[in-house]
Amino acid sequence: QVQLVESGGGLVQAGGSLRLSCAASGRTFSNYVAGWFRQEPGKEREFVAAISWSGRSTDYVDSVKGRFTISRDRAKNTVTLQMNSLNPEDTAVYYCAAGWPVAAELRNLKYDYWGQGTQVTVSS
Repeated sequence: QVQLVESGGGLVQAGGSLRLSCAASGRTFSNYVAGWFRQEPGKEREFVAAISWSGRSTDYVDSVKGRFTISRDRAKNTVTLQMNSLNPEDTAVYYCAAGWPVAAELRNLKYDYWGQGTQVTVSS
């Protein structure tokens, strides 16, 4: 069992930065792929970024490439999403998730564990 708790959301002006953190409990988290997803009201949840269990592989949706960076600290059971050059289209609730690393692209894994989400609002 893995429990995930996000933090770091908030209100920021366009062009600004935020750093989201996901703290995991459960000693097997280090063996899971970790991902970030986001959801706007009335829209489907969207994949944002993911990182392999080792940290060697990452995957990003095209709209955040070059602006967002996902990283993990396996010893501390944390995953971080550094978000730079934010724009109003990035406004959403951001969720941390964990999925078992079967042979699939990171974005297409079945993510079994989810956090409660943290709100990110970017003003123009």
